[in-house]
Amino acid sequence: MRRVLLAAGAVWTSPNTLLGLVAGLAGMAGGSRPRWRGGDCALVFEAWPWGPGGAMTLGNVILLKGDSLDAACCTYEHRAGRCLHPPVRLGDHERAHVYQYAVLGPLFLPLYFACGGIGVDNRFERAADRYAMSGRGWWPWEHGR
Repeated sequence: MRRVLLAAGAVWTSPNTLLGLVAGLAGMAGGSRPRWRGGDCALVFEAWPWGPGGAMTLGNVILLKGDSLDAACCTYEHRAGRCLHPPVRLGDHERAHVYQYAVLGPLFLPLYFACGGIGVDNRFERAADRYAMSGRGWWPWEHGR
């Protein structure tokens, strides 16, 4: 059943995935390498040449600034000095966004930016951090957040 839902979500979010593919293919001119990561439900463009660091998810595409989704990273709340969290696996955080895209499809980006865009106060980022820390809680409206 999980695979069926992920496949339906991939179709629903295909306009976002198309944006990710265009960006990923453009990044290949700068040395990015595509790699399917089934565990993360995404095509990952490793060593994507633009942006400040970390990764960005567009549908079922992850644009990864570094070389591995296994890299440890800080949560947004930790980085903002609001609390002390242990480092999380970057791929787990990004996989939460893949799940969010699968449910929201074309609505994801407008809702994400309506919630404040990239930053600690965005419920999508807090949910992705929660998922990366615990393996559950990727839905942005869970726990009233």
